[in-house]
Amino acid sequence: MSWFANWFDSPYYHILYKNRDDKEAEFFIENLVQHLHIKKRNKLLDIACGKGRHAKYFNSLGLNVVGVDLSFNSITAAKKDENETLQFFIHDMREVYQENHFDVVTNLFTSFGYFEKDEDEQKAINAMASNLKKEGILVIDFMNAKNVMVNLVASEIKIIDGITFNIKRSVRNNHIIKDIHISDSKTKHHFQEKVKALTLANFSDFIANAGLKIIDIFGNYKLEEFNTQTSDRLILICKK
Repeated sequence: MSWFANWFDSPYYHILYKNRDDKEAEFFIENLVQHLHIKKRNKLLDIACGKGRHAKYFNSLGLNVVGVDLSFNSITAAKKDENETLQFFIHDMREVYQENHFDVVTNLFTSFGYFEKDEDEQKAINAMASNLKKEGILVIDFMNAKNVMVNLVASEIKIIDGITFNIKRSVRNNHIIKDIHISDSKTKHHFQEKVKALTLANFSDFIANAGLKIIDIFGNYKLEEFNTQTSDRLILICKK
């Protein structure tokens, strides 16, 4: 089993990341909706949606939203908040979900760069493009890998709900690696996150190959200009 299928379906994944900043996510989404003039009842597909925090907020702003993710546990949790205009499904991002159907497709919070082969990354971008209507918009929100590597925190310990997470970070073979050693009462576990240190040049190739055009590049959730050295994020706005 691939590391991401194993880790993202683990209860420890949800414990470690349970306090993610919803206000930051909502701030980003409101800026996106305003900047892109996304209209109510537009159809949006959120790819690698996790438990659906972005999808749910888009839906609260009046969009018809589908969230898809490979993780059974994440989708099971997300489905509790479904309604007529918000649905969640298990789905592999490398496969087309619904061709030429969506006004907007999103892939947010570094939910990319997981695959061993570059061909799979390209397949994922191709599928994202295929899901879009003509003139549709793809939004990819990825870490700024160069900035992350320079400021990498080599190790830290977090204790959450009585569980100890000993986290080690490193860069190997152009991957940013996070080794997570877990002590939970009498049991010990080890998981690894392994994300490719993809740059703007890498994404530019994937996006061009998928027949999309980059129309904006931002460096943070305020949608300020991207700077290779200092920006926190690499946010790409692409058009079909």
